[in-house]
Amino acid sequence: MPLRIIGSYWLAWGMLSDRTRRRLLTGATAFVFLWFSIGGIAHFALTETEMRIVPPYIPWPRAVVLVSGVFELLGAAGLLWRPARPLAAWGLFALTLAVTPAHIYMLQQPELFPGVPYWALGARLPLQAALLALIAWIGISGAARDRAGA
Repeated sequence: MPLRIIGSYWLAWGMLSDRTRRRLLTGATAFVFLWFSIGGIAHFALTETEMRIVPPYIPWPRAVVLVSGVFELLGAAGLLWRPARPLAAWGLFALTLAVTPAHIYMLQQPELFPGVPYWALGARLPLQAALLALIAWIGISGAARDRAGA
């Protein structure tokens, strides 16, 4: 069943015009840019709140939050410059993987985050997988465009 669904999407994707694909890619890039721009700013504006989700086994939570905020902002900015887009996308991909322990920690310790509904904690990992897929698409598309000389 899952292969049939994937095959259907693949077939539908092949039926889209190049213009439509470019628009979808532009929309995905804008979404990822906004996601990491807002998230990066939050690392500085809400440092104490962000520090609460750092698992206790990770040392120097303030430094981790601030450094990851810098990388989120650098990655977001890199998405805006076409030559840097593939590298920025893969950097954001790695960063997104690196923060996975925070999502798992929140899911394992929901009582520490009473303001966040449990369904939202549970949705974080599947949403992160979707975000990773978008970021990978941006990185692959940018690298392919570079190889094609476009």
